[in-house]
Amino acid sequence: MATEGSGREPKYQRIANALKTEIRSGAFGPGDRLPGENDLMTQHGVARMTARQALGVLQSEGLAEARKGAGVFVRAFQPLRRRGIQRLAREQWGGGRSIWEADLGGRDLVVDQVEVRTGAASDNAARVLDLGEGEAACIRSRRFVLDGKPVLLATSYLPNALVEGSRITEVDTGPGGIYARLAELGHKPVHFREEIRSRMPLPEEASRLSLPAGTPVMLVCRTAFAEDGSPVEVNEMVLDAAAYVLEYDFDA
Repeated sequence: MATEGSGREPKYQRIANALKTEIRSGAFGPGDRLPGENDLMTQHGVARMTARQALGVLQSEGLAEARKGAGVFVRAFQPLRRRGIQRLAREQWGGGRSIWEADLGGRDLVVDQVEVRTGAASDNAARVLDLGEGEAACIRSRRFVLDGKPVLLATSYLPNALVEGSRITEVDTGPGGIYARLAELGHKPVHFREEIRSRMPLPEEASRLSLPAGTPVMLVCRTAFAEDGSPVEVNEMVLDAAAYVLEYDFDA
């Protein structure tokens, strides 16, 4: 049936919306192949470019993924619900658990790339941590892979003078991670601030996160503060926007 030209919504968007409705209804489930360009051209009476744009919308929104030579499929990967408040509770890292465990629900998360070094902090981290000119930071870079898919790049910056010689400078920081080790050093985090924005990924980010073309990323910058109000860590994170739901649950 041809797609009628009503209103100002482009034809490709109307086709994409129809496909999204079918995905939400379960007509197309995770892993199912979506109608191809030829199918959409015949069904809606549109040009190939219009059909291609419609499928591109679903891919850019993380609902579908293209498989070379096979077509476009409903994405089987289920987004990770990132519980922004519960994960940072003292009971979590203070009990020897990773803050990431609060998000997983039994799913398999692996840190497959870890680099620890001493060097210059990013401009933002140096400003927030009030590092003087030439003052070094301990830099911890990690890539997180969930269910076999890269979902997050995280780089933590801590004043090197604060953590030098501690387990924070090692690849394995031990039970409870960085925050438990900071507490042992007398710099227990008691307050956190997160800033969130989004943009398109840099080429290196798209490569390391295996992002389909057109997929944006979310940037989460978290600062941890000790009891005296001093910042002790800045964590700059790059998240696959299609892989996460950010959840913040708090009382009025």
